[in-house]
Amino acid sequence: MSQRDQTRETHWQSVYGRRPTDEVSWYQSHPDTSLSLIRSCQIEKNAALIDVGAGASVLVDHLLDEGYLDVTVLDIAKAALDLSRRRLGARADQVRWQVADVTEYLPDRSYDLWHDRAVLHFLTDPELRAAYRAALEQALLPGGHLVVGTFAMDGPTKCSGLEIVQYDAAKLLDLLGPEFILRDEQKEAHV
Repeated sequence: MSQRDQTRETHWQSVYGRRPTDEVSWYQSHPDTSLSLIRSCQIEKNAALIDVGAGASVLVDHLLDEGYLDVTVLDIAKAALDLSRRRLGARADQVRWQVADVTEYLPDRSYDLWHDRAVLHFLTDPELRAAYRAALEQALLPGGHLVVGTFAMDGPTKCSGLEIVQYDAAKLLDLLGPEFILRDEQKEAHV
């Protein structure tokens, strides 16, 4: 892991170590937008899903509640994943947990759906965005679905004390390339 990656890891370990999960600005008790977009993909309940940069999100809880059987949760901060495991209790055994930096992620399997509500906008370095794109391309099955949330062009310029990159659909598609087709775009206010 590079010095830069260790700094990102240290930052997120600290975030999840110093305050309760439901007190961070991005906390959602019910991730309605993500769930709606995932449902709209109409994937089977046994389809392979990965939640990239999941932190201690409750999305995994809701995916299990809805009957999804093959869920992977990936985050750079082990502390965040430990919080989720404890929260899920025995149900944590139904989830595949991976502590990794997505920009160095070498998937050992393929996924029908890649969900990211919390990583891409933090990748301010073009090399890191290219590495993210490479991991996505390697992990996502042909015909698979990408559900990604970012800060809009008129949204915040920082989150959790870090600079972010703002996106609109055109900018996101420019990053992803012609292999991706936009099926839906939604705006959600971050308060």
